[in-house]
Amino acid sequence: MGFDDALNKAKDVAGKHSDQANQGIDAATDKVKDRTPDQFDKHVDSGGDAARDQLGLGGDKDKGGKGDKKK
Repeated sequence: MGFDDALNKAKDVAGKHSDQANQGIDAATDKVKDRTPDQFDKHVDSGGDAARDQLGLGGDKDKGGKGDKKK
């Protein structure tokens, strides 16, 4: 299985379980934001949006910034 096959499989699973995929991406970005300085929050959010875009879920432009950080 090559990278393209794995990516297509991930897209299929994410499409079937989009709520769970979005929750996983949100949990991952929140964990990274908890462990990094606030100055990187924008970049972490951009990475989460890129993951959503790559999986065909669409970027979440309403999330992000300082008010979203959980401690």
